[in-house]
Amino acid sequence: MVKNFLGTLILVVGNSGSGKDSIINGTSEEYPLDLKKVYVAKRYITRPPSETEDNYFISSEEFNERNKQGKFALQWHIYGLDYGVPIEIENWLKKGHTVIANVSRTIINDTRKKYKNVKVVFIDVPFDIILLRLKNRERESEQRLKERIERASNNQKFPEADFVVDNSGELDEAISQFLNYVISIVKDNKQ
Repeated sequence: MVKNFLGTLILVVGNSGSGKDSIINGTSEEYPLDLKKVYVAKRYITRPPSETEDNYFISSEEFNERNKQGKFALQWHIYGLDYGVPIEIENWLKKGHTVIANVSRTIINDTRKKYKNVKVVFIDVPFDIILLRLKNRERESEQRLKERIERASNNQKFPEADFVVDNSGELDEAISQFLNYVISIVKDNKQ
């Protein structure tokens, strides 16, 4: 049964290195305080956070235990890592809040079946820029880097997205695009 909460779940997708976390963080910082609160879901990942990510580090064993206990609203496995969005997002959605989550495009179809009010935002960045960003961040092993580069080369567009943010230029411009979209969702969803 599809969960029909008052709030909207905004799923942000894009290739590794597209700037998802930077855009989400910038939007969160610039979001107007006079509008209904927007929540950003902090993910559980079986990898320590980097400078640009704000997540909870969790061991694979802890992740599996939490997953068995139903503590994740969304979860996926990619690049040898487990990712989970905590179930608490459902409390925010029930209260009519907009919730933003950085997720893998692999879970979009299942998430749309699970929740009624879902919007998908794709962060679009040309492949040559993605390639440079991935190499510069030095976060993955050589094998994982190759996997991310190959996946990026095969997934330059995401036609199923409800909105596309162009992050090929200045970060502030991409943040502005996403911020305006989030504000429009919040205003459309006024209770």
